[in-house]
Amino acid sequence: MTTLNTPEEMKTSELSDDTKIIDQTEATTASDAKADQGTVDLTGETKVLDSPGKKKQPKEQKKMMPFVGAPKWGKLDNTAQLFPVIANDSMSNVYRISVNLTEEIMPGLLRQAAEWLVPQLTIFKMRIRNGIFWFYFEENDRPLPPIREEQLIPGAPIIKQQNEQYLFRISYFGKRINLEVFHALTDGYGGIVFLQELIYKYLRLLHPEELSGEKDKLSEGLFLDYEDSYLKSVPSAKRAGSPKKTYQKGKGYQIKGEKLPAGEMGLTHVNMKVSELKEVCKRYGVTINQYLVSAYIYAIDHAALEEGKRRTKPLRCCVPVNLRPFYNSHTMKNFFVMVTTSLEPEEQGMEFEALMRKSIDQLNAQIGKEQFDATLAWNVNKQTKPIHRIVPLFIKVFLIRQVYLATAAATTTTITNIGSIPIAEPYRPYVEKFYAMISMSKGQNLKAGIVSYANTLTVTFTSSLKSLNVQREFVKRLTDDGIEVAVETNGSYEEE
Repeated sequence: MTTLNTPEEMKTSELSDDTKIIDQTEATTASDAKADQGTVDLTGETKVLDSPGKKKQPKEQKKMMPFVGAPKWGKLDNTAQLFPVIANDSMSNVYRISVNLTEEIMPGLLRQAAEWLVPQLTIFKMRIRNGIFWFYFEENDRPLPPIREEQLIPGAPIIKQQNEQYLFRISYFGKRINLEVFHALTDGYGGIVFLQELIYKYLRLLHPEELSGEKDKLSEGLFLDYEDSYLKSVPSAKRAGSPKKTYQKGKGYQIKGEKLPAGEMGLTHVNMKVSELKEVCKRYGVTINQYLVSAYIYAIDHAALEEGKRRTKPLRCCVPVNLRPFYNSHTMKNFFVMVTTSLEPEEQGMEFEALMRKSIDQLNAQIGKEQFDATLAWNVNKQTKPIHRIVPLFIKVFLIRQVYLATAAATTTTITNIGSIPIAEPYRPYVEKFYAMISMSKGQNLKAGIVSYANTLTVTFTSSLKSLNVQREFVKRLTDDGIEVAVETNGSYEEE
């Protein structure tokens, strides 16, 4: 697999009149380096069983309880079943959350932190196996893979045979720690929990005296729940009403252009102050997420106009929504749905505020307990129907892939906001900034991930294209509204 070269010295090229684009090693590129070959054995915990002679539980309580220790096996959640089906070299289904600390990373201490953490967050101790009817998780008792200095592009496929069968990868570069996760394991929520606890343990090892008052254990109040919240939360058909299909039909507009060389990914980080962003959102009467999603759609639409392209298909943008607040869930497994906003061909060139109001109305119509009940009923019904459950896995794989391909053809792009990452007070002086990145998928050559920490919000564009036109339009939209931005890239873009 192609690796990135050592980052060049800083370069600048104009992104807009007010902003310069900076190539710097702190952005997200990495150098080739010797791998840390050390490994460590992890002892798997066993599930606690009731001892003989205990009073028999009432029938209604005889359900599988959430995993307390490391389970011997477990089911994939409703959404996770998709990712092993569609994953390949060009569509890894791997996301990355990175943190910049204030000091150079000590790889030996980072390994110690990971060795301490993984046995306690047991969802990360799983590997995927093929069953007769479904994929399933099985406890992985192999040693953790080496924690290496970053060599691969962000979101590169996690090849199980080269990763001791684990479904996540930890790397580092300079002052940055990267966590990459195969989406079948968990969504951004689970990734944040893992990275937070990894940071805390690493900093306790790095600064034992300064952090001597911190207990050497997982954070208090942390929920380690591994239920399938899709199955638990799906309402009865009577309460949910008619189940609602969740996938798009018909072809959508796709962002096309000259591709970067194989094995490269273009990264653009747009950094801004949360305080300035809030002021602009207050002026418009919208939330931060509504504003940024609308600015992204506007940028894609206007970039096409600037390139002289008249769209003949709808511009459809997918936005993941975390379902945990709606269903009082704390699961570490996936628990989200996609909502979509669409801009028709005849609406190309729409003014920003009108586009924003339209997008907000479309998204709000899909967000709410009643709407999610119908969506969950549809999704779970396809998994739990007796006739579907007995269909062999190889047939399910074919059918799931066909549905996915139809959905992919209808979608232009995805933007996700994993929110503001809270860091406990004693650790804050050592933490500088976070990044969130999502990998490419079929037909989506450009995506965006949003994350904030303290007073800094970062929008990261991941792209397989050489063009920076969409990124320029996005920056221009923000600067036109009075938001000052700083932009970083990796070394994939030539100076223009």
